[in-house]
Amino acid sequence: MFDKHLHPRLKPALNQFAAALDKPCITPDGLTLAGFAVGVLALPFLALGWYTAALVAIVINRLLDGLDGALARRRGLSDAGGFLDIALDFLFYALVPFGFALAMPGENALAAAWLLFAFIGTGSSFLAFAALAAKHDIANPGYAHKSFYYIGGLTEGTETIVMFVLCCLFPAYFAWFAWVFGALCWLTTATRIWSGYVTLKYSLAPKGRGDDIT
Repeated sequence: MFDKHLHPRLKPALNQFAAALDKPCITPDGLTLAGFAVGVLALPFLALGWYTAALVAIVINRLLDGLDGALARRRGLSDAGGFLDIALDFLFYALVPFGFALAMPGENALAAAWLLFAFIGTGSSFLAFAALAAKHDIANPGYAHKSFYYIGGLTEGTETIVMFVLCCLFPAYFAWFAWVFGALCWLTTATRIWSGYVTLKYSLAPKGRGDDIT
């Protein structure tokens, strides 16, 4: 919900950092991999109950995720880089709830499973429409900085990271955060499925059903 409003405000600072990092030995894909490596540390940190350390890993991961895109825009966006970025992002988003489940299985496991279930809904609706939008050259001016069609919703990257931060700051309330945020994710999934279906059905000439794309 806030991604398209927040990014233009962060873009100047990210571009300045990217300019400083624009060296031959630093690549956008390298930043993506480094950010993911740091983000993976959040899993053992959460499992051990080291919530402050996990929070630091999460923040660094998101910072590098912003910088890899800024550096890529300086050098030219690539499909390979966009694929790597989104694939590792989704893995990172999944490992955080799993870490909280490992930290306190009795209190958190069911809520973490609900949140991961909801993430499957938001992620699948997001990526399925992006694939078809790319096939039909549908552009989204609201997210022109993305390497693929970025369909918005109530719960996007900004809201997810805020929720992760709150969970690290108040780990005793993780289950409550997970149940509420999971419900919001399902609202996002419903709106994405509906808007995506309507867009593809009425904005494009009929070209067959979705299973014809494979």
